[in-house]
Amino acid sequence: MNARTTLVEWLGTLDAERLTALLEERDLPLAAEYREITTLRDLAEHLLTDASVCHGLMAGTAGELELLASVAALALERHGPVAGDEAEDGPRYPWQQRRPVVAVEPGDRLVPERDVLAWFEPGQERLRAEHTLARLRERALLLPTPEGKLALPPLLHVRAAGFDGYGRTADRLLTYAYNAPEIKRIAAKLFGEGPARTRDRAQELITALLADPARVRALVADAPARVRELLDHLVPGPPQLRTHCFVSRYGAQYASPDSKYVFREGGSGDQGTDWLAERGLLVPVGPDLVELPYEIARALRDGGTAPRPRLEPEPFTATAPLPPGWEGEGGTAAAAAAWRAELALRALAAEPVAIRKSGGIAVRDTRRLAKAAGADEADTRLWLDLAVNAGLAAPLAAPPGGGPASVPRGRHDSKSPKPSARLLPSDRYDAWAAAPAAGKLLPLLAAWAVVPAVLSHWPDPDETPVALVSPQDQDAVTLRTGILRALAVLPDGHGLTGNARGYTELLSLAAWFQPALRGHLTADGTGELTGLDGVLDRMAATLTEAALLGVVAHGALTPLGRALCRLLDAGAAHHYPAVPGAGADPAARGCEGLGEDLAHRPALAQAVTTLREALYATLPEPSGTARFQSDLTATVTGAPVPALADLLSAVGDIESEGHAVVWRIRATSVRRALDSGWDAEELLDRLKAASERNAPLPQPLAYTIKDTARTHGRLKVVRSACCIRSDDPGLIAEVARARGLAGLRLRRIAPTVLISTAPPEQTLAVLRAAGYAPTQEAETGTTVLDRAPTDRAPNPLPTLDQAHAGHSEQTGGAPASARLLAATLTADS
Repeated sequence: MNARTTLVEWLGTLDAERLTALLEERDLPLAAEYREITTLRDLAEHLLTDASVCHGLMAGTAGELELLASVAALALERHGPVAGDEAEDGPRYPWQQRRPVVAVEPGDRLVPERDVLAWFEPGQERLRAEHTLARLRERALLLPTPEGKLALPPLLHVRAAGFDGYGRTADRLLTYAYNAPEIKRIAAKLFGEGPARTRDRAQELITALLADPARVRALVADAPARVRELLDHLVPGPPQLRTHCFVSRYGAQYASPDSKYVFREGGSGDQGTDWLAERGLLVPVGPDLVELPYEIARALRDGGTAPRPRLEPEPFTATAPLPPGWEGEGGTAAAAAAWRAELALRALAAEPVAIRKSGGIAVRDTRRLAKAAGADEADTRLWLDLAVNAGLAAPLAAPPGGGPASVPRGRHDSKSPKPSARLLPSDRYDAWAAAPAAGKLLPLLAAWAVVPAVLSHWPDPDETPVALVSPQDQDAVTLRTGILRALAVLPDGHGLTGNARGYTELLSLAAWFQPALRGHLTADGTGELTGLDGVLDRMAATLTEAALLGVVAHGALTPLGRALCRLLDAGAAHHYPAVPGAGADPAARGCEGLGEDLAHRPALAQAVTTLREALYATLPEPSGTARFQSDLTATVTGAPVPALADLLSAVGDIESEGHAVVWRIRATSVRRALDSGWDAEELLDRLKAASERNAPLPQPLAYTIKDTARTHGRLKVVRSACCIRSDDPGLIAEVARARGLAGLRLRRIAPTVLISTAPPEQTLAVLRAAGYAPTQEAETGTTVLDRAPTDRAPNPLPTLDQAHAGHSEQTGGAPASARLLAATLTADS
């Protein structure tokens, strides 16, 4: 059987959807080592490369890796070690090593599937194993074979010895470690002076002895007790040991893993290691590092029990019972997140902020937006970062020749933004602002899932956190995915305990679901994970963000969290900076309005639909009415519809939030509404229409609006000459004498007219700050309304295919996304 030929035939049976999923998991066509793929044979060759196999391994669980390692060990047992050349320090996991130059034909190293299934108890355990094997076949980590056989990619055969705790073969270790004198010395110790006259003959005799299990067992049978103690430690693995038996032939200062070694004069001082080294049972592989050859461990192992790969994670124990109604708290947090993000973006729309030359936005601007959102600065930075990544806001700069020019989205370094750049809502913002809370939160949650940063984690405590310049973290999505998957398997009715033990156990479970995280963790002699501080800090920040968004509550995954986990499982993160779901119609429900982008990716479309349905089930329908009271408050239970929020925010100020939003209506806020063009009668009519059960407005509220309107506009600021006029000479005299207006340098030119040296906008601001209620008047005598700016930045989000377009040049013009490549290959086949 030729594995490449059978893999080509199998690939030809896949439809475009399944082939796309395989290509995205293997990071094609984006891999750095990508070469042009135009046929299924090209693709098969690529899928068998180490880089591609490593991508596939990292997309699975530790249980799947353990099963593959056990199958590789079985192939090693049946077929022996792979012959070839190797030049790394020792056996490790395959994603941590360079690949030796070894030609491996997987079809020559098949193992029976029944022997693998025999490791598992009949019933659910064996069914789970069968399902796992089928899943590994779908992902091409088990290659197509005749029925009843299993074949592994070449990389797993090369690393099989390391998986099972074995060292490398004696012949390979001896070749790289010694020159001829040391080989002859070992042969003389084993056979006497006569038989080995050349290096080749000496090494042949040594390897023949070590390859015979009976002779190895006889050799060590009468060894000193210290030898048996060392072998008891080395034979089960790992096979390496620190010792001082050897020195580099070229001197200590030139020692390296590629050195040739000689025996240390006088030995190491340890009887056991010297005895083993003299007979070729320990071979140097680095400065003060030796390795037990494969043949020795193989001969001395008992045969042992059958492997038992664990296909399910260890039970989670650091849990606490959830309080009644805990899911409701997640819904409350989600509603608050949608509302505060809306308030922050409303404030940004009313007054865009400048982007600093060094990147990000100024702290004072963040504080202003935070005040408008009723949130702290850290949360507001999160809303802004998510809004930019979701395509709801974007930097915009004016080029020297005039007219708008977009600035790339996302976080910026000191070279990217220009001094004139401003952060504006995008042209998607207005439709988003008019959508229900579920539609508002969908793009923000989708962006949070895939953004490659823990946005609220600022690693340097001496730096001031700044929105839009959060440090990139390429492991953030892996960590986030692992955390969500781990929380998804907590016992029903239980959440994570918030102590150190709970966090450490959660991280260990996350690493089971995302094996790439294990590269950041080590275990000490007791099996406890060490080196956790930095990872635990990022995990704590991730959980804080999740709780703020309603994804986690009381340490347990909410329905929103489970839906978000499914979005990540569908491969959403493969497409960043595109964000699957962020481009969907925010006002649509169900599977409607997802856009053409997702039409070609049914799995992603279904995951986005599931998330949208979870949002609508979690967040209550927005309220279109308010309860007005005599203390001049307006209370809306739950979230208000956009039109009601606009009305109440125009005439009042938010006083409190939670299960209900409360606005306080004062004379100053009523004047603000009148300044922006509202009429008193129109305000009263709109407020009455919004009153619960059509109840009449309280008299104090109606009086406040009418009294404020009665004095509003008595002063007129003339735009052309910046004059202040009024039909009331007494009021003009009062303004002319006011000390607080001295900065305007007012001059009375008529009983009803003053002129100011300040521009109209400044004059208006100073008069209003002094407690007056002026309006602005155009040259024609018509009132000029204060309106919020309506500038919008172009939509910065690429489509899922456009997100990969930048790679088309390096791929020689080949299809620039997995979907397009899959379509091309299936059409050709």
